[in-house]
Amino acid sequence: MLTKTIDIKKKPPDLKALLSLVADGTEIVLTDNDTPIARLVQIGKRVAGLHSGAIRMSEDFDEPLPDEFWAGNA
Repeated sequence: MLTKTIDIKKKPPDLKALLSLVADGTEIVLTDNDTPIARLVQIGKRVAGLHSGAIRMSEDFDEPLPDEFWAGNA
């Protein structure tokens, strides 16, 4: 991935041009007096089922909580 650095104090960025570069795969690092402050990158594609099985829900998840919980005694 190609990275381009732009200092916003030296050259105010043209947002439309930056987004066009990002859409083409370029990573943009915005700096303020040579200090990095932001990175513009493409949003990655979501993969269905990527984390399948990573979260487990207990069988009693939908059960009402006991009165002791609501009274602060649990």
